[in-house]
Amino acid sequence: MSLTGNLTRALGLGTRPRTPASALYASALGLARDPAWFSAGGVPDTLDGRFDMLALVLSLVILRLQALGLHQTEADLADRFAEDMDASLREIGISDLAISKQVGNTVGALGGRLTAYRSSTEGEDAELADALIRNLYRGEASDPRTLNWAIAQTRALRQRLSRADATALAEGRL
Repeated sequence: MSLTGNLTRALGLGTRPRTPASALYASALGLARDPAWFSAGGVPDTLDGRFDMLALVLSLVILRLQALGLHQTEADLADRFAEDMDASLREIGISDLAISKQVGNTVGALGGRLTAYRSSTEGEDAELADALIRNLYRGEASDPRTLNWAIAQTRALRQRLSRADATALAEGRL
């Protein structure tokens, strides 16, 4: 089972033109699939864990796009996410009748994570820890070492994104 569909779709290749959103999405997928999150970070290497990692990375990218006023790229990135979730859900056998509802649920879950990470990444570590426990670890208290690792990596990614300009993001460089 693949959360992200096939590599061709993920990279925005094939019949779809490569856009800033598809380049960003491919980069976000790469960051979200970094094995360190699942080993050192203790994120469950499950379908849900992979989704939660993608939601974390996309939330941070979207926050940066919003800060730069790149609203069209933000909307295109959200569309790319919805397309990929549709393809991934079909790949794991969700019926055509249930796809719209399930894709809506995943888009809604991304929106919820975006809200949680928006309010927590600039605050205290305790706020970010709460958001990560709720959204990345699905409410399960994590080992303090893995949670601290995830906090540090989330802050480092946010810091790295804060230095990314519109050109870098358009090229998919995170």
